[in-house]
Amino acid sequence: STPAGFATRADHRSTFLFMRTMPGQVVACPHCGTKNRIPIGGRGKPRCAQCHRDLPWLVNAADADFASAVQTPRLVLVDLWAPWCGPCRMVAPVLERLSTELASSLKVVKVNVDDNPQIATRYQATSIPMLLLMRDGEVVETIMGAQPYPALKAAVDRHL
Repeated sequence: STPAGFATRADHRSTFLFMRTMPGQVVACPHCGTKNRIPIGGRGKPRCAQCHRDLPWLVNAADADFASAVQTPRLVLVDLWAPWCGPCRMVAPVLERLSTELASSLKVVKVNVDDNPQIATRYQATSIPMLLLMRDGEVVETIMGAQPYPALKAAVDRHL
C-alpha cells in the first residue's frame, strides 16, 4: 500500500515514490528542456518526466532539511559556501558541471553557511568553500578551497 500523499511510478529498473506536492527546486532537463521538480531529500534517482533520463541532482539545503538531503547511498558532494565568497562563486560552475556529467551517481547539496550556522558549526567550516564528500550521511573526504574541475572530478571518482 502506498502512503497518503504519495504516488508510485514503475520504472524498468525500480519503483520510486514521489510526493504529489514535493518541496524542492524546479530544473530544466538538459536533454529535452522539460521542467521537473527535484526533491531535496530522497533515495531514488530524479528522472525527467518527459524523456525519463537521469536529471542532475543539485539542491540547496538548510539546517532543517540537511539530514534528509545527505542521507542516501548515492555519493553526495556538499558545498559549504557564502554569496560574498569569490572562490565559492568560482567553484559553483564546476559543481554544476559535475552534477550534470554524473547525474546517475552524484548528488550536489549546497549549503549557505551564513543562513545555516548549525551545519557550518557541525562540520567546523572555518574557511570556505569547504566541500564534503559523503555517503549514507557520513563524511568520506573533505576538500578545502576552490579546486579546478580535474581535481574535483578525481576526488569524486575515488568514491564512486
